[in-house]
Amino acid sequence: MAGNGSVSCFPRSDRALRGIDPVRFTGSAKQVEFSSVFQKPDIMSPDRYCQEKAAASGSSFYYSFLFLPPDQRQAITALYAFCREVDDVVDECSDVGVARTKLDWWRNELERCFGGNPTHPVTRALLEPVKSRNLPMEYFQEIIDGMAMDLDETRYESFSDLALYCHRVAGVVGLLSAEIFGYRNRSTLKYAETLGTAFQLTNILRDIREDAGRGRIYLPLDELLEYQVNPHDLLQLNPGEGMRALCHHQAQRAHDYYRRAIDYLPEIDRESQRSGLIMAAIYRTLLQEIEQDDYRVMEHRVRLTPLRKLWIAWNTARRERRRQRKFRKAVAGA
Repeated sequence: MAGNGSVSCFPRSDRALRGIDPVRFTGSAKQVEFSSVFQKPDIMSPDRYCQEKAAASGSSFYYSFLFLPPDQRQAITALYAFCREVDDVVDECSDVGVARTKLDWWRNELERCFGGNPTHPVTRALLEPVKSRNLPMEYFQEIIDGMAMDLDETRYESFSDLALYCHRVAGVVGLLSAEIFGYRNRSTLKYAETLGTAFQLTNILRDIREDAGRGRIYLPLDELLEYQVNPHDLLQLNPGEGMRALCHHQAQRAHDYYRRAIDYLPEIDRESQRSGLIMAAIYRTLLQEIEQDDYRVMEHRVRLTPLRKLWIAWNTARRERRRQRKFRKAVAGA
């Protein structure tokens, strides 16, 4: 126990944490405050803005950032903050016209960023990663295209229609993340895009009730018909007996995407993509919790506590560290 009341999350000697800042937290199992993981820049700096945006969201992604070197941590945090900003436009603007205007502003702001003249704290934080890691502007624009789909579409006829949405709002984020983390084999890009879609499918399953409250149904309509779930009843939060079977089908699809993603990842790139593997471990655990809760997503939102997320992150980092040692030995002995 440290003198200031903060507690070390992990053993000091653990090799899984070698090369990263000490990880400490204060607070309870419901609220974790990281005190020394991120560097603390000036209070009004772009990096600090992005850090606070990421931390305030409570996202599972935040925990995977702990195990990155500072430059990658800064870049991925800025990317995540960008995604939060454009997503908040859609979720918080009740006027569709205002939301479109704001998204158009972000499109123009990306042009300014890639031209070297950003004006927003998030794009100012993105400026260096955009240059040093050659991040394509088209990917950022495609993320905005995905967010704009929420202004035009509240239903998806089939999974092929939904897949485009998942690609834009999550798969492309995976591709940008892979560029930030680095890779040697281009198959890693297929892993990253597929994993991003798996995350989105998990989010959709978890958030069915919340989305229905906003008048949105992301579950494919042809699958609702197959499992005899009436869209009107779903929006009224009373979908009937077929809902559990429908949710089971969605969960199996998400599991399939996780399996395919991991299969695509070459062993040579597992170390650089460790943060994504940590995200996958946390999200797969969440998916399992939804299953074990008998798909009662219409009754409550299934969550993992911050401490559990930290434990999963640490345990995954440690396991991957051991796996990489074995891999390097095998390569050296070949």
